Amino acid sequence: MQAKATLYAAAVAGFSAVGLGAFGAHGLKSVLSADMMEVYRTAVLYHLVHAVALLGLAVWLQVQPSRWLRWSANLMLLGLFLFSGSLYAMTLSGVKMLGIITPFGGVSWLIAWALLLVAASGLNRRES
Repeated sequence: MQAKATLYAAAVAGFSAVGLGAFGAHGLKSVLSADMMEVYRTAVLYHLVHAVALLGLAVWLQVQPSRWLRWSANLMLLGLFLFSGSLYAMTLSGVKMLGIITPFGGVSWLIAWALLLVAASGLNRRES
C-alpha cells in the first residue's frame, strides 16, 4: 500500500476498533459468556494496536517510501482481518471452528513486524 491508502486503512481500522469495542462493552456484555467476552476484548485490543501501527507505517511511508514498509502495511491489514476478524466472527456467531483462522492472522502480523525491522535496518545512521 502507498502512504495515502495506508492512512485510510489506519483511519478505518481505528474507527472500527473503537466502534466495535463500544459495541462489545455495551451491547454484548449480557449476551456473551465471560470466556467469549474475553475473546472479543482480545480482538478489539489487537485491532486497535494494529490500527495505530498502520498509522505509524503511513507516516513513515510518506517520509521514506519502501517496499518493505508497503509489504508490512499490507500484512498488518491482512492480519487484522484474519486475527481480529475471525475472533469477532467466532464470538458473534458461536462457530468456534472460525478460531482456526486466527493463527494465520498472527503469523501475518509476525511477518509484518519482521518486515518493519528489515525496513528499520536499512535506515542511514546519523552522526551526532
